[in-house]
Amino acid sequence: MGQTWQGIAAGAANDRFKITLREYQGAQKEAKAIAALLRDAHTQFADLRGKLKSVRADAIKAGMTVSEQGYVTFDTASLDAATRNAYHHDPDYQASARKAVGEWNEAISAAVKAITDADAGVKLALEAVVIDRDARDGTFNGFNHEAKSDIEQYEADHAADIATRINGGEKVSAAEMAELKRTFRDNSDDPKFSQTLLNSLGASGTVKFTNKLNDLAYFDDKDRKGDYLGLQKGLATTLATATKDPDSKFYKDFRADLKKTGLEQYDLKAVGEHMDAGRKGHDQQIRGYQALVTMMQHGDGYSTQFLSDVTDDMIAAEKKDPHVWDLYGDFSGKGTSWFAHDPVDGALGIMSKDPATATAYLDPGASGEDAEHRSNDRLRYLMDRDSDFVNNSTWGGPGGNIEYEGADSRDTAIADSQKGLGLALEAASTGREPNAAGAEFGHHTEAQTRVMQDTIALLDQDGKGDTVPENMKVPLGRALADYTVDTHAILSGTEKSSPEGLASINANGDDSSITNNKASLLRVMRGVSDAEYGTTPDGDPVLVHDLLYENQKLYSAEYLDTARTAPADQQNNVVGDWDNKARHVGEVYGSMTAIGADMILDDRDAKIGKLNDDMRYTYHGVGGLFTQIPVVGDPIQRMVDAATYEYSKDVAAAAEDAARSQDSTASSAGIGGTNALLQGWGSTHGIADTEAHKHAMGEAKQSFITGREDAFTALRTRK
Repeated sequence: MGQTWQGIAAGAANDRFKITLREYQGAQKEAKAIAALLRDAHTQFADLRGKLKSVRADAIKAGMTVSEQGYVTFDTASLDAATRNAYHHDPDYQASARKAVGEWNEAISAAVKAITDADAGVKLALEAVVIDRDARDGTFNGFNHEAKSDIEQYEADHAADIATRINGGEKVSAAEMAELKRTFRDNSDDPKFSQTLLNSLGASGTVKFTNKLNDLAYFDDKDRKGDYLGLQKGLATTLATATKDPDSKFYKDFRADLKKTGLEQYDLKAVGEHMDAGRKGHDQQIRGYQALVTMMQHGDGYSTQFLSDVTDDMIAAEKKDPHVWDLYGDFSGKGTSWFAHDPVDGALGIMSKDPATATAYLDPGASGEDAEHRSNDRLRYLMDRDSDFVNNSTWGGPGGNIEYEGADSRDTAIADSQKGLGLALEAASTGREPNAAGAEFGHHTEAQTRVMQDTIALLDQDGKGDTVPENMKVPLGRALADYTVDTHAILSGTEKSSPEGLASINANGDDSSITNNKASLLRVMRGVSDAEYGTTPDGDPVLVHDLLYENQKLYSAEYLDTARTAPADQQNNVVGDWDNKARHVGEVYGSMTAIGADMILDDRDAKIGKLNDDMRYTYHGVGGLFTQIPVVGDPIQRMVDAATYEYSKDVAAAAEDAARSQDSTASSAGIGGTNALLQGWGSTHGIADTEAHKHAMGEAKQSFITGREDAFTALRTRK
């Protein structure tokens, strides 16, 4: 208005005019935001509608009809007469059609639900964008000066509001919980939504929210447990999405916030209120990292960098304070096993779902391979790590109600300690998720091979490779089975055995191999062998040793099958090749027999010692239990069938012989399985009972004795 109008009236008018001006500015901001939201909505709807149409078209192409309401049925009308007749008279055909109908119905329902979820998000944003939340701008219900142009930001704000109220102890409605679940389902894979939500909550608010969800799921509202755990999954996915880019400002800020929050203490009913009142542990609190990893276990898809950084940060924390994860009570039991008492081991378990991440994290590094220390010492640290995180108290006095703390109350290990480490080692050394099937005898990258090489060497420090931690036995057994080609070479002597300790691998790209010391390998194989892998249909135990033997048996058959052949009148020309291969197989079988016999002789394995000759280590037909056994052709299968039963008697015979005499170097007790395999080889190739074949079997016998005695010597070293 310039300077021509002055005075009280001018001042009053100016104040009104400023409000009007801000309203015009707010109207412009709001209008542009609404336009952006509508454009965003149009893009989403067009994309989702296209996906729905595509699913419908695929269903029709697969022989289905789809009604206007989206119901799928099998289109029998389009079948020719012969096919239609076959359909009506073939129950298997009808069952497969019903299964296909169900799958297509689910696919169309999911596509429709995605549109419905997106529509709800647009509705939420359009309702929120017109709300004037600034009570100081001179208007009530005026235009929105802070209007946002992104649907996901409004959804994140709404989700943060509900989560914050839950953190504060407010009971939110079922409708709000459903909306929160819908929001996660629709947006947890959207970076903008994920980062906005976590920025609003902060690391501390995120930890409080996951703890509240667990309190509700396991204590306060158990009838809706599935809903709360579903929200945990959505929150975990949100975290994975938000932390994909380690170079982003959000990532750096959130990690810094986590370092502080991770060591702060928070309430969780499962480890606090459930402890008996008046005793140590009642109302104890957990660390933020324990809550974080508990939540992360519900999700997947975390970046390699984020998993590595969080795990490194937790390791740094426990190096400063070895008791940082200590709690009264062991929470490994059925009711509380979901809680990550040991968050470092929990993070390793999460890593095992992403083998590439596990390999990158545990790879000792290519530099300095001939030295005692590699460029990455994580593996060494984790193998030697103390997991005594259970605080203990001694109780006595009248009624046992007085608590004492002292020398007899030292920390003990949690029951599921090193479970995650075992799974991570399996994934890191094989390149596959734990217990994943192996299509063929394994080929391994240099990084994977370094992990296996150092794992064996570190386990056998001071010759104690047979004392593998219980929770690591089965996953390491599966990993060793994946290295059957390598272990066969070491046990047979075709791979020169390295000195004990760390050594270089045979680096050959994706076809690298381990070179561990033979005695160390034998002790570690013995260390995992006595773990129960499963049971037979009759309920008898099947051990990790069975898995290792089954793979060695199959590979030995393949190895023999590659022996050179010649016409009958020229067979002596190939006797050297036959002798060599027979020697190698005999030495491997001798080693495996000694490991099995040692389990019988070892007082530590009471359950093994009770097994008699009718309860075999290796059961005919148990191969279906083992996903790590490659599929072989009929010739190989015929060669091994006879050997299976014979070997089942060998370990008992070898154990009996060893128990009778300290010197069994001239005894061939337990060689039945070796002979059966060599006979199968001879029969399959039409060379049985030739002089060359008989000579090869004689060579195998001597090598069997050598391999068995070498193994007994290695196993006695640690006793």
